[in-house]
Amino acid sequence: MPFVVVSGLSGSGKSTALRTLEDAGFFITDNLPPELWGAMHDLVTARSLKCVAISTDARTRDFLGALETSYTRLSRRREDLRVLFLEAHSDVLLKRYNFTRREHPLGENLMVDFARERDLLAPLRAIADTVIDTTDLSAKELAERVRGLFRLENSFTLRLMSFGFKHAPPRDADMVLDVRSLPNPYYDPALRPKTGLDAGVARYAFGDEAAEQFYTELRDFVRVAAERARAAGRHGYTVAVGCTGGQHRSVAVAARLAQDLEDLNVNVMDHRDMKVDGE
Repeated sequence: MPFVVVSGLSGSGKSTALRTLEDAGFFITDNLPPELWGAMHDLVTARSLKCVAISTDARTRDFLGALETSYTRLSRRREDLRVLFLEAHSDVLLKRYNFTRREHPLGENLMVDFARERDLLAPLRAIADTVIDTTDLSAKELAERVRGLFRLENSFTLRLMSFGFKHAPPRDADMVLDVRSLPNPYYDPALRPKTGLDAGVARYAFGDEAAEQFYTELRDFVRVAAERARAAGRHGYTVAVGCTGGQHRSVAVAARLAQDLEDLNVNVMDHRDMKVDGE
């Protein structure tokens, strides 16, 4: 992975670019003066960090005099050094600033600030390997452009958990599924102390045609929802599966979903209310 320097005009999408790189596993340092680029390189090398991105822009204007020297030194040590510069038309930058109500780092009249900033950052733009004009790009489109530029995968994780409704649903799930209509192993004395991870409990819960049909439709629905979340740029989607106590049916369904949807990079977060024998 390259050592990436991200720069550009205020409001052009640097935060989106850095967030995209961070989501892809990059170690991020924002607002780093050029004189510290070499020190950061030594630090991350000592920690064996392979994916690194730093940001330098108008906020470090008092230190940009060292840009040329710092860039030359670092480029000699890192053949994979990449500089990404973002820009946009001034009228679009003005609209973005009016929307966010942020103050420009140069802090005077915005249109004057944009012109001054272009001049100030011209040396950074001149050394950039890639310049992206974000005038007509949404944040999502910019993120896709950055992922494509550095050949990054859009990592996605489907997170599953089970719970019992009598203990209250989790508050942080994107989707809550109710599987209390499945046959309840609680009413079989031999199965009552077991959990949904037990094969006998699972057979009981999915033991008739109606239960299998219900599960199939539920599985397909979860897949569609998760894939739409991934297509929208989400990096994770959490599905909570609930039964009455969180011991049998919800656990069995979550475990089966984990197997059937493993291509969505499933992580079973927790069987929140499940108790094992002896508890």
